[in-house]
Amino acid sequence: MMALSDLDKSANDKAGSATARLRPRDAASLLIIDRSGKDLRILMGRRHMRHVFMPGKFVFPGGRTERADGRIAVTSELTPSDEAKLLLGMGTRPSAQRCRALALSAIRETYEEAGLLLGKHVAAASIGHPDWAAFAERRILPDLSAIRYFARATTPPGRTRRFDTRFFMTFREAVADSLPEGTGPSQELEELCWLPFDEALKLDIPTITRAIIQEAQALLETNSALQPGHSVVQYAMKYGRFVREVF
Repeated sequence: MMALSDLDKSANDKAGSATARLRPRDAASLLIIDRSGKDLRILMGRRHMRHVFMPGKFVFPGGRTERADGRIAVTSELTPSDEAKLLLGMGTRPSAQRCRALALSAIRETYEEAGLLLGKHVAAASIGHPDWAAFAERRILPDLSAIRYFARATTPPGRTRRFDTRFFMTFREAVADSLPEGTGPSQELEELCWLPFDEALKLDIPTITRAIIQEAQALLETNSALQPGHSVVQYAMKYGRFVREVF
């Protein structure tokens, strides 16, 4: 599994002739916002110290997208606006199923790393994939209409690991259930906490994590209900420099 900090840690890897041609793998991450109090709070978790890369860094849940994610049943699909934005820049393999896989992998990783199950309770949930067994047991199906695609970041060429990560955001009320342990079964994240944005920015966080938090904060200031149709920001290496684009 890949936490968000992989985008930063990849930048520390040595470049080589083989890695220069390495195609980035699809990945996704989910920012969950608690709006129940006076200040908006964001879910963060600390990477376990056993990790070789970025031990102890605070991040939000995220990881690699698996092809099987695109076939998982849901209660509602992505909004047309979010799907259209995801299709942009997909290259030679754009598809609605790949869009679904990206969004669903963010939800799956949130369960695996934070123990939170996002979706809606249903009479029966037949999912049929072992990675989603906890959802089926609790009769929960993901609700893709509740999450918003708002940012993207691609690891620069020449790294030994590259990820094309799409960032989604949702509100805490989209969480249908949670594990009593206070963390996910993978135990990749510990010390999960809900923090105001200004406090989250003071944590020991990777550079790309800081940028995405600031993008989320700016979006919520202009679109507090996360209505569909907002712009998406993209961070990528172009012409030898890391640039920020809006589309």
